[in-house]
Amino acid sequence: MNTGSDRETNESATESAADSAAGASSAAAEEAPHVSKAPAFIKARRGLHLSWQVGVFVVGLAVIGAGIAMLVLPGPGWVAIFAGLAIWATEFAWAHLALRWTKRKVSEAAQKALDPRVRRRNIILTSVGLVIAGALIGFYLWKYGLVLPWNIKDQ
Repeated sequence: MNTGSDRETNESATESAADSAAGASSAAAEEAPHVSKAPAFIKARRGLHLSWQVGVFVVGLAVIGAGIAMLVLPGPGWVAIFAGLAIWATEFAWAHLALRWTKRKVSEAAQKALDPRVRRRNIILTSVGLVIAGALIGFYLWKYGLVLPWNIKDQ
């Protein structure tokens, strides 16, 4: 912080030390053991806390089940699966680790997708696929017209 005093070299050194300490504390907090997000009065009673964890597990399982169903049905399937994993991560350390691993892999994939060579390859492959699909559809329409495949008589 620059206040205009003649001690700014000492202050900037103090600020950089404080910034590095804050970075170390956030890294330590990230590596800290997982703690339940349940309210204190629930954590105080073992039976109630176990019931809370069962409830969180069931809700997370329902959301993940809906996400799996949405992979084949209309809807945001992967978003629901990750949301269910995030629900589980509020109570279970293994889910917290799985969610952190998933976030890291998704960001790596996003960075890889932004690579110009990968983008160019994806655009070329998509274009070739669209041209092949268009040629097949054009051939079908030329040969049979606008008729559904199960209504075609033997020719």
